[in-house]
Formats: sequence, C-alpha cells, structure tokens
Amino acid sequence: MNKNKAQEQRLNYLLEEFRADCDEYKHIEIPESEGEKKRLLRSLMNIRMPRTMAPEVIKVQDEYLYFCAKEKGIVKLSDIPLIKDNLSIWQGDITRLEVDAIVNAANSMMLGCFVPMHTCIDNQIHTFAGIQLREECNYQMEKLRKKYGRDYEQPTAVPMLTDAYNLPAKKVIHIVGPIVYFELTANLEKDLADCYTNTLELCLENGLKSVAFCCISTGVFHFPNKRAAQIATETVEKWSLQHPGSIERIIFNVFKDEDKKYYEELLR
Repeated sequence: MNKNKAQEQRLNYLLEEFRADCDEYKHIEIPESEGEKKRLLRSLMNIRMPRTMAPEVIKVQDEYLYFCAKEKGIVKLSDIPLIKDNLSIWQGDITRLEVDAIVNAANSMMLGCFVPMHTCIDNQIHTFAGIQLREECNYQMEKLRKKYGRDYEQPTAVPMLTDAYNLPAKKVIHIVGPIVYFELTANLEKDLADCYTNTLELCLENGLKSVAFCCISTGVFHFPNKRAAQIATETVEKWSLQHPGSIERIIFNVFKDEDKKYYEELLR
C-alpha cells in the first residue's frame, strides 16, 4: 500500500472514531473530498474536551500526524540562519520547527482553542500536537486548581511546560500574554517583557537549548506589533547578555510580513 492510500485510510478511520466520540456531532455527514475531510477532523479535534481516547485510536492519530508533519516539511535548526549573536528570525508555521521548545500564545484556561479551524497559533499547535496535548494541559491545570481553588486560571506571564507529542519540537511552552483592551500601558509592556524573561528562565531550568517565540500578545490580544517586537528583542538580548551561552539559539517566529520587517529592522 502506498503512503497516500495509507494516509487516506487513517483519515477515514479517525473521522469515524472522532465523530462517534462526539455526542453532538456523531451523526454529522462525512464529506467526500479529502480537503473537507481534513477540515472536519481538525474541527472535531478542536472541540473535543480533554479526556482519554482508546490507545488504538491514539496510535492511528499519531501515525496520521507524523505524515502530516512530513508533508508540511520539518524545518531543522541548521536550516535557520543566524541574524545576530544567537538570534534568528524565521517566517512560517511554528509547528514545522524541530527545536527544543516552541512558545504557544495560550489563554488563561490553558486548554487550547476550541473554535473549529480557528487560525490562531494555539489552535494550530494543539491540532498538530494531537489530543494528548490538551489532556496534559488539563492535568496540569487540575493540579493547580487543587492547590489554588476551582476558579484558578493561569496568570499572565507564567509559563507552563508540556511535551510536544506529534510536533517536531520536543516541548511546548504555553504562556498567557497581556491583553490590550484600551490603551497600551507601562504595566502591559512589563507583562509582555516578563513573558519573554520567564520563558527563557524556564528553558534554562529545563536544559532547553533552542526556543522559538511566536509574536506573543499581537493579533487578537491587540498588542501593537511594532512595540511588541521592540519589547521582545530588547528583553531577549538583555537576558542573553546576562546568561551568555545558556541558550544556543533563540528564534523569533513570525507569520506576517509586517512582523518580519519589524524584527529585521531591530536586529540589524
């Protein structure tokens, strides 16, 4: 059996299993086209609450996501050029990066994005890591709720480390960035700087030698892109000077051309 046929069979199997697993959509019609099937599977994964799944289903999911990663193309650290000192800029899908850790812009519930097919990085990371990621996040949050109360939510700038499961990266660092509701304030700027500092400290504590930062708090969190890039680069460069050689590579992962332009200007 060729790889394409095997992947098609995995997709069809997973659609049946995830559909049956979801009471609300267990009777939803499975579309004919491959593209629509992929969209439906991702949507069913996105809305699924954290809980265990049969090991045989997880096995097929992992195989399916492994070949999805190969199809998208895995980007190794050696493929990413240095820009300045130990710093790099890379534009593209962060879920392709084979690094020690990628940073996820999470929300305070820390369970990923439940909106089907949403374009946020949280959705992308949880989709291609697999459903085990949400389960681990929930496990960690349950432990914190036992300690701090049932209403506990993850505070801004406090990172959480998980495995990356089916992503090429080894780990995911989830962090809640500041949300700009009205005007930008000094406290919000400090919170964003703390996101970068605390993430780097977590890398140091866990022996993670390469990390890729997304553009924390931009987009739906409304932090101005240019100012966010300034804070990111200033904070990371300052930390690196204070901890020489601690982290071999720090990557600023950008998706938009606008952000790429800002980071390139700042790291000349």
